[in-house]
Amino acid sequence: MHRAFALLSLGLLTACAATKEMQLYPTTGPLAVQVPPPVIRAKAANSDDNSGPLSFRHPDGARCNGTWTTVAPTVVTKERGIDLSIRDLGGRLGRDRETVAGVNSGELYAVCQDGTVVQGTFVIGSGTTSGTGTATDSRGNSYKVLF
Repeated sequence: MHRAFALLSLGLLTACAATKEMQLYPTTGPLAVQVPPPVIRAKAANSDDNSGPLSFRHPDGARCNGTWTTVAPTVVTKERGIDLSIRDLGGRLGRDRETVAGVNSGELYAVCQDGTVVQGTFVIGSGTTSGTGTATDSRGNSYKVLF
């Protein structure tokens, strides 16, 4: 059942071009005092993997590009031998890779065209594409990161 869920999740992510949107909400700094504060919508590509490119526009219009990554431990099992059940005659040979259940930590880092640096940390549940964290930029802003 766990494998079926993982395959279904992978299929849904692939159908959505494996891109996840992160939102960065200003909590302190110059952007947080604006009414309403601007929300940065970042696109995290390869969301079905453990890392990938990150892109967004800073509220002043500068394009920002970087990387997101997460440490998601996996277990690899190998299967070899003969199965004499009625349903499956013959040998079985294969390899399965599964994510270990738990909460995994991750990081994001991006540099904008104007030199602004945005970096942060987040946690994400194994087998999910949702998480929460915090980030800061070199302009004195802090953000709540949700995805």
